[in-house]
Amino acid sequence: MDANDNLNRKYCLPKTADSVSIYDAQSSFQVVESAILGLWKVVNNLTTIQPPKRERYRVSIFGSARLKPDSPLYEGVKRLASELTAMGCDIVTGGGPGLMQAANEGSVIADPANLTQSIGVRIDLDFEQESNPFVEELYQHQTFFTRLHHFVLLSDAFVVVPGGIGTTLEALMIWQLLQVRKLNDTPLIMIGQMWSDLQAWAQLYILNTEQPMANPEDIKIPDCVSDFDSAIALLQKAHAQWQQECEL
Repeated sequence: MDANDNLNRKYCLPKTADSVSIYDAQSSFQVVESAILGLWKVVNNLTTIQPPKRERYRVSIFGSARLKPDSPLYEGVKRLASELTAMGCDIVTGGGPGLMQAANEGSVIADPANLTQSIGVRIDLDFEQESNPFVEELYQHQTFFTRLHHFVLLSDAFVVVPGGIGTTLEALMIWQLLQVRKLNDTPLIMIGQMWSDLQAWAQLYILNTEQPMANPEDIKIPDCVSDFDSAIALLQKAHAQWQQECEL
């Protein structure tokens, strides 16, 4: 008689051929692991269903949570979001402070008739408890994994402004999804020298090596620009193309 038999008898548990005792740590872990992988497969299958065509073009803006409203970058992001809102775009951010707030604020002040949406996709963090006051529609996530996936599902274009490690994670994830064709024909626009320097770093250390680790076109995926006006011009073109496709 093995340990499982003893436990089943002690707690009057019915024994079946495929039963696993909760006191068998390894077998229990395997059951949990298999169930989680199965749930991921279900979620992946559900996300292959394409949503109906949106009424408005949606632009996600990624950027630092640490910059204050008196920063020139804050004003620049706010103006960017206002220009996009005037074009009829929804604005999507991480819903937090800093440049995320700048984008949501720019969206709200440019839309007194409330014709577009200022959206926040939040993550639960101990040091950042509330969304910024300019978020009109809020989504809440427990993990970065699901939050990043949600950005992809919501957005028609991505703009990356200066930021830290979190912003870099978001930028690189979108870059890679475009590289492997999990996203197609989706603008990825990076504003500022830090991103052009990142692209130059990728050119030097990933491509221009004895054994290249990417294709030349992979490095050129992001449109790196130096100012907000250049980004607005690219988005105006992408938005116009999207509108033409909607009319077909």
